[in-house]
Amino acid sequence: MQGTKIETLPMIALRGLVIFPEMTVHFDIGRDKSLAALNAAMESSGNVFLVSQRSSNTLEPSFNDVYNIGTVAKIKQVIKLSAESIRVLIQGIYRAEIIKYVKSDKYFEVDVLAVRPFTPITQSCEVYRRKITAMLTDFSKIDNKLPSETLNALFAEEDANTFCDILAANVIQKEKDKLNLLMERDTEKRLEQLCVLLTSEIELLKIDKKISAKVKKSIDQNQKEYYLREQMKAISEELGDNADEIEELREKIKNLGLDDDSKEKALKEVSRLQKMPSSSPEATIIRNYLDWVCELPWKNETVDNNDLKRAEEILDEDHYGMEKAKERILEYLAVLQLTKSLKGPILCFVGPPGVGKTSICKSIARALDRKFVRMSLGGVRDEAEIRGHRKTYIGAIPGRILYQMKNAGSVNPVFLLDEIDKMSSDLRGDPASAMLEVLDPEQNFAFRDHFLEIPYNLSKVMFITTANSTDTIPAPLLDRMEIINLTGYTEDEKVQIAKQYLIPKQKLSNGLKKTSLDINDATIRGIITLYTRESGVRNLEREIAKICRRIAMKLVNGEQNDKFKITLIDLNEYLGTAKFTQDAMLSYDEVGAATGLAWTSVGGTTLTIEVSLMRGKGEINLTGQLGDVMKESAKTALSLIRSRAEEWDIDPKVFSENDIHIHIPEGAIPKDGPSAGITIATAILSALSGRAVHHDTAMTGEITLRGKVLPIGGLKEKSLAALRAGIKKVIIPKDNEKDMADLPKNVLNKLDFILIDDINGVFKNSLRTV
Repeated sequence: MQGTKIETLPMIALRGLVIFPEMTVHFDIGRDKSLAALNAAMESSGNVFLVSQRSSNTLEPSFNDVYNIGTVAKIKQVIKLSAESIRVLIQGIYRAEIIKYVKSDKYFEVDVLAVRPFTPITQSCEVYRRKITAMLTDFSKIDNKLPSETLNALFAEEDANTFCDILAANVIQKEKDKLNLLMERDTEKRLEQLCVLLTSEIELLKIDKKISAKVKKSIDQNQKEYYLREQMKAISEELGDNADEIEELREKIKNLGLDDDSKEKALKEVSRLQKMPSSSPEATIIRNYLDWVCELPWKNETVDNNDLKRAEEILDEDHYGMEKAKERILEYLAVLQLTKSLKGPILCFVGPPGVGKTSICKSIARALDRKFVRMSLGGVRDEAEIRGHRKTYIGAIPGRILYQMKNAGSVNPVFLLDEIDKMSSDLRGDPASAMLEVLDPEQNFAFRDHFLEIPYNLSKVMFITTANSTDTIPAPLLDRMEIINLTGYTEDEKVQIAKQYLIPKQKLSNGLKKTSLDINDATIRGIITLYTRESGVRNLEREIAKICRRIAMKLVNGEQNDKFKITLIDLNEYLGTAKFTQDAMLSYDEVGAATGLAWTSVGGTTLTIEVSLMRGKGEINLTGQLGDVMKESAKTALSLIRSRAEEWDIDPKVFSENDIHIHIPEGAIPKDGPSAGITIATAILSALSGRAVHHDTAMTGEITLRGKVLPIGGLKEKSLAALRAGIKKVIIPKDNEKDMADLPKNVLNKLDFILIDDINGVFKNSLRTV
């Protein structure tokens, strides 16, 4: 120990660290003043005064923030970790007390004096020391972490204060206890404190050993894998804490309603989680997996409402028309009442945009009192979106099927798979193939998601799909669905929908609840024909909303009129110039011009096909942006007429001496499809024979080289287009007679349908006699 000479030394304030004499330790220095003090010490004697802060939270301490007793230490080694941090190795020399604060600008500098015990070594000190030495022997037997070299040094040390310093530095754990020992000047009291603290440490070690023994005793040889769980339970009992998250998780899985194999797999994951530290990345993955298992509905099932009358009222309340769809839902309910169990039917509503495919699914869920979830398949091209990723991948989650089942919270929701015809495939897999397992009633009772890896029962789910067309749906997937065509609305149906649904809805949405808005039938028909051209009513609703917004603006600007009557004349003011002109039939019979009927994604339309003859070498010109199928129909029609030219009194030379030009107006619009075959043939024969085509007659049908007329699709939409254009007679294939049952009564009453199965019948009813 140093004498009574006062030393002037740089001072470093320590946070959470207490240094004793004879103690060798390294620590990091990062604060500017501490670095400056270290440099000053290195430039002089190499000694530095180390003192503990009163609070570890103080970032820039002053003299008042440190204790007055610390340790003078020798700097042994300095290692530069970074530009702002240094690791230093020191060895404590002697305890010292601050006598005077010299300066504190760049670094702290103090005058210190060695601390000497003010009481002599007594017989009590010797008794305490012997007792401590005996306790150290017991301590080393219980805890073998104390090095034998340190233990030997303690036994050999003769100086009582040095003995206290070594013991405090190596055995005592709490910072507060160390500070008390460092600042205590009375040797006897220091030994007394050490005796008490060492007794406490030994008691804690005995309790820990007791807990370990209790745990080992409670398990047998066949349950070693549960050792950690039992140890945690024993510790919880000792501390009086009964919370056991792992046990709660295990009990929750047991009550989920899983089958035996799935339950066993989930419980194994719980056991794996129990053995891992919470900071382990794999523990996070397992925890996420178990959370998904627990949050999915395994047995929660809503009770179906099988009241047919109530269901019919709800469907009629929400939608106008759609008789086939409504009838199919009522059939499902009727069978469900009789059988009490029915595998979920896979309905597929097919139709153009805006006809109510999605909204009727919500009505079905409301009629059944089932939960409703929707999954849009438009643009889905990754199989993992259906079946999920393996849980070992970073950020892996289940596929969207199970994600929506979790949102539903029941095992029997109405599950809408929207736009199933818009799925595509790429190098990441084919989602359409993954959907086969979802929609097949013979497989979906054990659907396997890549993330979950245990079978999930989808057989109670009522799957409903929607599509604009079935052409792009793979055949195996289409085979698993029951197709219900929603072909669109007639003009009369649109008028009723606007009056009963759209106008009240938009009045409410635009704040016109108390305002009287009168839009008569003629005005609604004007909106339908002049501002919208669609099979559904989506654009019709937009135009009605536009009218409501204009009225709202007038009310805000001070026009306090509670009654607004919108007439056909007012449409130009509210909606602007008409976007479309009404389809109209030809005004008179013409040679080389025939009216055809076509189906588009927004409904039916009329096409005027024109044929002209010119002197030439027998070349054929096709214009009007025709698709490959329509070009083939034109060539087929021409070949048919050439092969039977004499039958229709046409000179065969006309084909070699003239060029034939076939044109369909509106060349900017792509056109394709085989149903224009008889129309093209009629226009060609009219041009070659000079016989005019009846201007009030329209036709549709596919032609063969033998003159047979084949059936077509979209008869309802095409018939509505003919009715809008003022057509009187419509020539259709005889095989489409069965489809006439689906036509509205006003269409059947106003149009004269002519059924034919041969091209001669087409010519007979469409061409004027010479």
